[in-house]
Amino acid sequence: MPRRRRAATHAAGGPVKPLLTHEVGSLDKPSWRVKAYAGQPLSEDDVESARHWGERLSVPEYPALIDLLRAAPLGREQKQALRRWSSLYAVRLLETAGLDAVYDGEQQRTEMYDWTVAHSEGFERRGSVRAFDNKYYTKAAATGPVSLREPFLNDEFAYIHSVAQAELKVPATGAYTIADWSFDEHYYRDGDLTLAAEQRRAARHSSRRRFVLDVARNIIRPNMQALIGLGARWIQVDEPGASTEPDELELFAESFNASVEGLDATFSTHLCFSDYDLFFPAIEAMTACRQFAVGFANYDSLELGTSHESRPGYRVIPKFRDLSYRPILGLGVVDIHSDFIESPELVRDRILYAVDVFDDPHRIHVTPDCGLRTRSWQVAFAKLRNMVAGTELARNALGL
Repeated sequence: MPRRRRAATHAAGGPVKPLLTHEVGSLDKPSWRVKAYAGQPLSEDDVESARHWGERLSVPEYPALIDLLRAAPLGREQKQALRRWSSLYAVRLLETAGLDAVYDGEQQRTEMYDWTVAHSEGFERRGSVRAFDNKYYTKAAATGPVSLREPFLNDEFAYIHSVAQAELKVPATGAYTIADWSFDEHYYRDGDLTLAAEQRRAARHSSRRRFVLDVARNIIRPNMQALIGLGARWIQVDEPGASTEPDELELFAESFNASVEGLDATFSTHLCFSDYDLFFPAIEAMTACRQFAVGFANYDSLELGTSHESRPGYRVIPKFRDLSYRPILGLGVVDIHSDFIESPELVRDRILYAVDVFDDPHRIHVTPDCGLRTRSWQVAFAKLRNMVAGTELARNALGL
């Protein structure tokens, strides 16, 4: 039976809730999901984990998952069911933690880059690349004009929409990151070597711009249009590659605008760990961006306090405050690179400092620094519970 959804608090049509809480994107995939999907044998610990979290998250149907796991090896339809079980568990984890807006921790996708490229035309896979946490994704090359083969988040969204109670925020990888993480074997080729260096640089820049904007207009935008047609109201554009080339930040901003311009939804973006000063002034042009979700806790002190000296990780936030179109700041208050569990009081002080800088709690949302896929579910759940508890302390301190 579909669960009754909470009233919208941020997406189009709903009021902005001060200090709204949400996740950023990914969660770790449970061992039972990974092994059973790959056809690997499951241990009793894997099955026990599925039972434990089913009970802890109040998933009454979980015995059916246990039966499915014991039926391994799984066929195609059973694997699809397995992905949905993992999705359901992740939604319940985020809702049980108390978040105002949720998704499913990207449980049904392979990986944020690979999932997009695998459903697009014009790419050929070239090999595996190791990510910072010793996981891998398949890097591709653009070998022809790129375009969307088929909308690739529709089934996922429809299922999550049917089971979630909280407001939904759909994470989707952005155009600049897709282009930046790909080889380009189509848009730019070494031409006349007799050309001056400046002319060749200009040709490379022009080709790069065509590649990025083709991804934006021909892949990301139509995929978002399909989501909106299904009822998606808030889409987060993930751009971990945005500041890879500091001289291309204007192109990053242009690609965001090309992806979302004129679409009827709320759009935000996630900026991954970086020197955030680099984004200014380029993001002044991103006027359709309602919120920037930015990681700060990883740079911050673990000491309590709300003074400028106590919160060194948040020194750049006045620049976000001063953007003329007054976007919301998704304030990273939980470090995703450590098992350290932030206390509610530390979360509270980070929030209170930001509210003091912005002088408007409606322009602050509360988030982890990034997706929590690098942490176990036990650690991720504890961090999120304390994040919600710290947000309540901040609301109480502010009289909200």
